[in-house]
Amino acid sequence: MQSTPESSYDLIVVGAGAAGIMAAITSARRGHRVLLLEKLSKIAAKLKATGGGRCNLTNTLSNDDFMARFGRDGRFMTPALNALDHKALIAFFAEIGVESHAPDGYRVFPISHSSVTIITALEEEMERLGITLITSARVEGLEHNGERICAVSTDSQVYNAPNVIIATGGLGYPQLGAEGDGFNLASQIGHKVTELYPAMMPLRTKEIWVAQCRADTIPKVEIRIDLTKAKNIRAHGDLIFTQNGIRGPVVLDVARYITPLIEKYGSVPLLINMTKGLNEEQIRAHIKKEIDRNPEQSILIHMMTLLPESLSRALCTLAEADPDKGFNKLEGYQRDRLIKLLAWTPLTVIGHDGFKMAMITRGGVSLKEIRPESMESKIINGLYFCGEVMDLDGPCGGYNLQWSFASGYLAGHLGSLFH
Repeated sequence: MQSTPESSYDLIVVGAGAAGIMAAITSARRGHRVLLLEKLSKIAAKLKATGGGRCNLTNTLSNDDFMARFGRDGRFMTPALNALDHKALIAFFAEIGVESHAPDGYRVFPISHSSVTIITALEEEMERLGITLITSARVEGLEHNGERICAVSTDSQVYNAPNVIIATGGLGYPQLGAEGDGFNLASQIGHKVTELYPAMMPLRTKEIWVAQCRADTIPKVEIRIDLTKAKNIRAHGDLIFTQNGIRGPVVLDVARYITPLIEKYGSVPLLINMTKGLNEEQIRAHIKKEIDRNPEQSILIHMMTLLPESLSRALCTLAEADPDKGFNKLEGYQRDRLIKLLAWTPLTVIGHDGFKMAMITRGGVSLKEIRPESMESKIINGLYFCGEVMDLDGPCGGYNLQWSFASGYLAGHLGSLFH
């Protein structure tokens, strides 16, 4: 689809990921001549990998609930979600030939459960609209006259346009091309880029017993950060133990809060409930019921009604309790410690593998310098941002992709949607 480039366009979009492609399509549908520049040899590399290749497009939450999951800056998304919420996004893809569904009533996928379906449909729509796509083109600078953007320069060419959209993503998944180009371009103009941290990634723990528990996925886990300043942060979902730490959806969600704290404190204490929300009193009652039913059974057998064997044994070791003894034959301090560990298991996060394992970036171009109603820069006219390059990130479950599409859609209107 690589068409012959001209030297002047109405809009240049830098970065052909989800946000950039949506911005290009939206603008081209409004009759603008659009140039889309991508530094890799193919478009949508990260989109292809998202959701394990299944492409979790969005979710079915209301806009208010959706924004709340992004934290204190979530309301910044209000105009973008009003313009393109999950229902409108589903309708957009249906219009270009991709039907989707929500098998669990929450996460929305293409019916094919393949990101290739999404990318193919987007490519065909861009071709239909006559968007000029140039791949293997790295943008090295932005040109402006002090008031308005004028052009972008690549390593081999200058392209003129009165509007430029930066949609280069963050630093996550560097193997898919993430190098922070957009942060550098924004800084050149004078935009503030906040501190950048890897997010949505596995974490390493101080505790080595986790390596014994790798065989099982623990469902419906709650993780809390055991620090006074972060006591309200919690995440829910499935947990998987690894050779040196933890991963799984619940870890991906909480990691975005933990990585800045590791840098600040060196380690981050966690409390983890793996008994589907049971508290100490309820766990004690559960074990009593099991003892009444099977009085001769060991505490290990009783614990295995709540947790897998490997994890039950690990917690017995932590409580200094013989797993083959009956609960009532344990010392009082052993029983109490075991109940406490079953209610809230402590773990200490001491590290991570950096951006190479991060799906997204926490931090980015400061939202204070971007107009939420248009995604336009407050510093220079005609410059817009969309997607992960901005300082806004959410949990896993279709949040970040919906935000990319919605912000790209709003940016693609070039400030005209609400005027």
